[in-house]
Amino acid sequence: MMLQRKILNTFRQWKEEKTSECLLVKGARQVGKTFAIRQFGQESYESVVELNFIESPRLKSAFDEELSPQEIRKRITLLLPGASFVPGRTLLFLDEIQECPNARTALKFLAEDSSVDVVASGSLLGISYSEVSSIPVGYERQIEMSGLDFEEFLWAVGYSEEAVRAIRGHLANFEPFPADIHETLLGKLREYLAVGGMPAVVSAFVRENSFATAFTEQEMILNAYLDDIAKYATPRDRNKARDCYLSIPRQLAKENTKFRYGVVEKKGSARKFETALDWLRDANLIRYCRSVTTASFPLRAYEDEQRFRVYLSDPGLLCAMYGFDMMAAIVEDKLQGPMKGGLYENLVADMLAKAGFDLHYWMNDKGNIEIEFLLEHDASVVPVEVKAKKGATASLNTFLERDDISRGYKLSAGNIGVSGKKITLPLYAGAFLRDIIAVQPLPKQD
Repeated sequence: MMLQRKILNTFRQWKEEKTSECLLVKGARQVGKTFAIRQFGQESYESVVELNFIESPRLKSAFDEELSPQEIRKRITLLLPGASFVPGRTLLFLDEIQECPNARTALKFLAEDSSVDVVASGSLLGISYSEVSSIPVGYERQIEMSGLDFEEFLWAVGYSEEAVRAIRGHLANFEPFPADIHETLLGKLREYLAVGGMPAVVSAFVRENSFATAFTEQEMILNAYLDDIAKYATPRDRNKARDCYLSIPRQLAKENTKFRYGVVEKKGSARKFETALDWLRDANLIRYCRSVTTASFPLRAYEDEQRFRVYLSDPGLLCAMYGFDMMAAIVEDKLQGPMKGGLYENLVADMLAKAGFDLHYWMNDKGNIEIEFLLEHDASVVPVEVKAKKGATASLNTFLERDDISRGYKLSAGNIGVSGKKITLPLYAGAFLRDIIAVQPLPKQD
């Protein structure tokens, strides 16, 4: 099946605006980089010349000697006799570029060749840690790609763009959904929580209509990630990065989801594990949510480097790490206890990060008031509290007493509602929260 991806609009914009720069698409493995770039090439160019340095290591020799565009093209045509470079209408696609550091260096020279557009892609693991003799600063535009967000998932399972626009309209106008539609959307959100946004998993789920098939794909991706850790991590961090990664399901099953090194290993410490954890973040396998000592703009100025939460970069992979039975518990809404809160926090963190937000949280000195996510908009702080069910929001209510906070959001299983500065939204609204926050003025109150 053909998955509809928003990043294609970014590719098209680059083609329209580009001057002397190549496009470098980064991301964790299996997020759909190759598929999306191929689709872009097929719709936008007369000729696409693709080099995959993992599938065909011999193609690295095209970048072994002189790196002028003319010489590179000449060598490519010798290695790939069918390659056709049509001036002004050709896309050169360098896939898995982390395996060929010389090709990364060559982007500087290829960018100056106006007759060919160049897109490169690669794993964040390899791009960050491979040895490149000269980084082409100023000659490449880097963008990071993730798995499907919830809106793309809705498209994949059959929702039309018109239907999603209608959902956006209800949310933007703070207009409650009819009860049956609300429950249906909550059900789709639980499916997304179980399946996640990895393209191979979503495609298998839609094609076979089977959670078991989706789980098999998830296991394959998790094993591939563990293999990548073994391949790319330094010998010093290899085992520690693996242990940190595998500890995340246990971390999120606790009431307080602050990352604890002691969960990784008894008496574990930051000194032993923090570089390995940073490595996982750099590879986009995990996301940090930083604690702030002061809940004020700009949040980065008040980050506490010693306190943070860690979320997995795909909600479905987190579900799979708990085992197949977790899927049924999530989809049928039978899960209870602290683990449910951790799973939904991870889900909202995923939605907010894919919308482009930095992730921060705040807790007062006594530990009795906590805001799960603090966002920034228009030089101010926007609090977001997450409830897996409906529940009271004592912390958010207290936080909203501040004069410098104009509004706050409660994401829960409930419908849309407004009370003073507090706006209650369904959990699935997290995927659209950037647009919702931009809505002015405040909606009418109940």
